[in-house]
Amino acid sequence: MSEKRAATAEVAEKTILAVDTSTDMLACAVARVGADGSVTVLAARDHMCRRRANVELVTTAQGALADAGLAMGDVDAVLCGRGPGSFTGVRIGVATAKGLACGAGLPLYGTSALDAMAWSAWGAGVRGTLAVAGDAMRGEVYPGIYQLDDAGAHRTFPAETVVKADACVSAWAARPDAAELTLTGNGLAKYRARFEAAGFSAFVSEDAWWPTGEGLVRAAVEGGALAGPRAQSGDPALVLPIYTRLSDAEEAERTRLGLKEPATVELTGVDDALAGIHLQLRPMTLNDTKAVAALEAAAYEGSAHAPWGEKLFYEELSQPGRSWWVAHDQGRVIGFAGGRLAGADFEIEEVVVDAARRREGVARRLVARVAYDAQMLGAHTVSLEVDEKNEPARALYAALGLAEEGRRPGYYAAGHDALILRAPLPLAAEAVGGSDEHPEPAPSIRPWPIEPAPRSEEARAALAAAGPLILSIESSCDETAMAVTDSHGVVCASVVATQIDFHARFGGVVPEIASRKHTEAIVGVLEETLARAGARFGCDTLAPADLAAVGVTAGPGLVGALVVGVAFAKGLCAAADLPLIAVHHLEGHLMANLFETPDLRPPFVASLVSGGNTMLVHVRAWGDYQVLGATIDDAVGEAFDKVAKALGLGYPGGPVISRLSAQGNPKAIRFPRAMLHSGDYSFSLSGLKTAVITYIEGENRAGRPINLPDLAASFEAAVIDVQVAKAVTAVEETGVSDFCVGGGVAANPGLRAAYKEAFARRGVRVTVPPMRACGDNAAMIGIAALRSYDAGSFSPLTLDADPNAPLGAWSTPDAPVPPMWEA
Repeated sequence: MSEKRAATAEVAEKTILAVDTSTDMLACAVARVGADGSVTVLAARDHMCRRRANVELVTTAQGALADAGLAMGDVDAVLCGRGPGSFTGVRIGVATAKGLACGAGLPLYGTSALDAMAWSAWGAGVRGTLAVAGDAMRGEVYPGIYQLDDAGAHRTFPAETVVKADACVSAWAARPDAAELTLTGNGLAKYRARFEAAGFSAFVSEDAWWPTGEGLVRAAVEGGALAGPRAQSGDPALVLPIYTRLSDAEEAERTRLGLKEPATVELTGVDDALAGIHLQLRPMTLNDTKAVAALEAAAYEGSAHAPWGEKLFYEELSQPGRSWWVAHDQGRVIGFAGGRLAGADFEIEEVVVDAARRREGVARRLVARVAYDAQMLGAHTVSLEVDEKNEPARALYAALGLAEEGRRPGYYAAGHDALILRAPLPLAAEAVGGSDEHPEPAPSIRPWPIEPAPRSEEARAALAAAGPLILSIESSCDETAMAVTDSHGVVCASVVATQIDFHARFGGVVPEIASRKHTEAIVGVLEETLARAGARFGCDTLAPADLAAVGVTAGPGLVGALVVGVAFAKGLCAAADLPLIAVHHLEGHLMANLFETPDLRPPFVASLVSGGNTMLVHVRAWGDYQVLGATIDDAVGEAFDKVAKALGLGYPGGPVISRLSAQGNPKAIRFPRAMLHSGDYSFSLSGLKTAVITYIEGENRAGRPINLPDLAASFEAAVIDVQVAKAVTAVEETGVSDFCVGGGVAANPGLRAAYKEAFARRGVRVTVPPMRACGDNAAMIGIAALRSYDAGSFSPLTLDADPNAPLGAWSTPDAPVPPMWEA
């Protein structure tokens, strides 16, 4: 802590760096908050910034600090707007703020952008009743009513919600004080005429419709985020965007599951293929009401509680603001939980688990999923009631962080009080792990900021011998990954947090969910990576000061996922004064082959096969890539997923199809080999996928059972034949003596074996990455980042994600490959 920061802390003053990108206004200010709650703005750089927030935010923050004559070492806390607003914009602000807080070891606080809009109106001199309409896109607004007096702007509603713009107009026009309302908010940029048509005439000046840095700070002081009984912990892992709904994909899936007839698996035999899958969780549907009602009746038999019937469950699922989940094992419902949104609180109404399946962690997992949905619906807390005599349930809920705040005497029966329990959202990550039998949570995420313990001479010597350490970050799709690589190329730590369980029920990656999960996981992944790397050197954890640079995947990939990693990396670099290195995701997959063959050197031909890419590349030199051909439609991994979905085999499709294929006859069904003889290096998988689905539908109509192993083997053979044939031609035409594979599909055993067999006859060395390095990971990003670091090739803090970046973007031609490392 700097002397200045220590001095201000003694008198309870705080210097705050505030940022927000939830609207077209990039809000940024440096302010001092006094012990009495007074706010003094030291510098402000608020400006309109449509679609350039990720380019301008970090340098704007640096500029505001410079204007104030300060540096990050003089800041006591970071504050960010949590929305509601543009989903991508909110995440850019939150991820950048998390990076700043982690890089400088500062507490991070969050506040509502709607509240900041109200304070903007207050600063413009407005008093009385203020109606804020934030733009929610898609013809919707985020409404909020505030009372403004000389003391400030005070919200009158518990939680942010979203409504259709016309519904908001009608609701406000029907208020008895409608004539006294003054309107503001960036939603007026689209809908002002509708409000005027309804008779509203008092509008705040347009330049005060937006959040400002000062407004953020004043909103945080008013809301108690910085001090007092409602103060936030300051842990950046717990600061998340304000959501007002589940993702569109989740809402659509719930509707689809609730309305369709239960799928039959009698003809496809999918049940047999999935016999080893247990304890799956999914949203409850209308088709589950009979099973859950029966489970409820059995659970409460002989008790004073009146069990719900099918009709009550049906009515619950038909209402908005609900979340209900079931746990099922091979199709049999063994537990369920759910409840409803009530203002800013989500009331969990039921948690029931089959008596034979208790103490397996089922209840804990169900509550965690319901709590997650509650947060996505805008709840700030989650609550429930429990019989005071139910000791196991009380222990579980205590472990989840629910604390008693009231009781209902004799509610369940004489001598059986109902305890009212409540917990803030989100539930702590460590609380939702473990099992019901051992409900005590692991030690909490260490108090923030994390202070590394004193280091031994041996640890300091080990760190010195390792040379510069590079942190690498990968968030291009559905894996949040980080790694630390030393100057010799040794991977000191590699952590991958997967989101597969969140995407599995949709049969593929949902970009909106992926972006949300990256925002939630990124701080925890950083902490885990630094702790694992620290253990390698004999200390408890590394700190940002131990790093020499940060490498991050800047593209290609899902833009909403990429921006989270890029924004976080830039904030981390700005706060810790580290250089930034942009890395191409596919170049990382290429370099993952160095884990298996350290002496691999260009020229060689590489096949890049994954869920989003299928291409043949002539690697003429590191950083010098000629794409020989690519898929014109589906990628290989995408085709595997779509076929698996058609069979009801779940997501991801590659692993389950590979397992089935190993038991089948690849010649049983003749599927097309698209573009096998096209005379070029282009690929097409769409026709093959369609042929497989057509075959499935035809067999089902004919009433013939499908031999899943034969179908999987035949489909896989059709894919492999084309991939191998074109790879062989490419190697022969380029005259190289090395061939390698990269990407998630490189883990496919049949493809790996086919490449090795085909090239062994031609004297060509084949390299495939270790299985653990085939999927998305940050260790492979670390290889490319280390090359750029050694070459002194860095990126500016205006770097933005490029979802369509061509192979070779950000490459460092002719940079040396680092000495090879331990696996």
